[in-house]
Parts: sequence; C-alpha cells; structure tokens
Amino acid sequence: MLLLGQPFYETFCDESYDTIWLATEPMDMHAGTETALARVIAMFGAAQPHCAYLFANRRANRMKVLVHDGFGIWLEARRLNQGKFH
Repeated sequence: MLLLGQPFYETFCDESYDTIWLATEPMDMHAGTETALARVIAMFGAAQPHCAYLFANRRANRMKVLVHDGFGIWLEARRLNQGKFH
C-alpha cells in the first residue's frame, strides 16, 4: 500500500486538517504538485478536502506536504540541514 495514515486532529501549517496521511514509500523530491497529486489519486481516487499528504525522500532528510485546503491544492517542501524525519 502506498499511503498509510490515521487521523490527527491537530494544527498543521497554521490550518486545521481532518486527516494527515504519511506515504510509506519514498518520493523523488524533484517531483512537483502534479506528480504528488497523481500518487494520491492512484491510492484514494481524489485528494480529500482538509487533508494533508506527507512524502519523504529515501534518505528521510527532505519532506513534501501536499494539502487540499478546501479551496485548492498546494505543495510545500521542507529540508533538514542535519538529522532525519522520524
């Protein structure tokens, strides 16, 4: 299964999301919004409003977050200077 997740009822990126899903397979960080959205659509059929989908690279030092905020879809990237996302 590509994506695995459970609902978290917390604040994320100054927005409140119903569910945050974490990808279990790494994603190429050169991928853009369309590629990330295609992975979500392949798994769920569509990106759900007020949900966030997290993708990490193979080394787990970079992460991208695809968000459907109810109005549209946006993609944010984060890079760690040292350490890994756990």
